[in-house]
Amino acid sequence: MTEREWLLFTPQIPAFPSSMRVMVWRRLQGAGAMSLQNGVWILPRSLEHERLIRDLFAEVERQGGSGFILIADAFDPTFHTRIVARFQAEREQEYAEFGERCEAFLQEIEKETQAQKFTFAELEENEHDLLKLTSWLRKIQSRDFFRGLRSEGAVHALTRCRSALDTFTATVYAKAGLESTDEHHASLDEET
Repeated sequence: MTEREWLLFTPQIPAFPSSMRVMVWRRLQGAGAMSLQNGVWILPRSLEHERLIRDLFAEVERQGGSGFILIADAFDPTFHTRIVARFQAEREQEYAEFGERCEAFLQEIEKETQAQKFTFAELEENEHDLLKLTSWLRKIQSRDFFRGLRSEGAVHALTRCRSALDTFTATVYAKAGLESTDEHHASLDEET
């Protein structure tokens, strides 16, 4: 296997039910596959991706579909570079949206701090939002095969969110006349 090898998947899915087409699209998107054109999907070749595509192909066949799985090598290094750039561009968009959500999270913490809404209900809501952000970043990173420029920035943004929540948590506990326990922070860190 060279570093330029790719898996190509061309599923032929019956028009009905449309749920099969949606399922294939979601799984491929979730794995970080890129649609080249006209139903041709591409992923960097790896054992994990081979298993995913084989399992998906088997599911397509069970539902009456067909298709092809091919291993391809870029004919010219510039084609490889273009494909990598498209993968990076897709991840960059996800990281940008993630950064916007982190900023919204920080603004929400700031708004609640300004309004002095130091309640356990607000804390729980913010903890839940941080868990969603953490999970989302892990998903983006799992399909970021060619680390782009925004990867480190996303990690830094999440760190800022955690720090803001830690400060908010300490204030909630202080306002309730309780000590913010290390156990509380440790349990949240384990989840995130």
